[in-house]
Amino acid sequence: MKTPANWHRNKGESLKMNDKLRSESVDQLFKGILELRTVEECYSFFEDLCTIGELVSMSQRFEVAKMLKEGQTYLAISAKTGASTATISRVNRSLTYGNDGYDIVLARMKDEDKQ
Repeated sequence: MKTPANWHRNKGESLKMNDKLRSESVDQLFKGILELRTVEECYSFFEDLCTIGELVSMSQRFEVAKMLKEGQTYLAISAKTGASTATISRVNRSLTYGNDGYDIVLARMKDEDKQ
C-alpha cells in the first residue's frame, strides 16, 4: 500500500484506513454484499441499507475515480458529475495513496467489458 508520510503512527508503523474499520460486523457486511448476484439485488439491498444521499455520493465518487483513471481534468469531471474539487481531490488521493480498491474494481469491470 502506498501511504503519505503523514499517515504514519508515532512508532513508524504504517496506518492503513482498514485498520480503523476492520471488525467482525464490517466483515459480515462485506460478506453479505458478496452474496448479491444481480444489479437489481444490489438496488434492493443498498436502498434498504443506505440513504439516497449516501448512494448518490458513493456513485459520484466511483464515477470520479473512473474519469480520473481515464485522465480527465478536474474541470471536466466536475462539469459532468457535479462533484466539488474537494471530492475529486479526495478520490484522487485514494487512487494515489489508497488501498487500490478503485483500481481492482475498475480493472475487473474493464475486463468484463472486453468479454
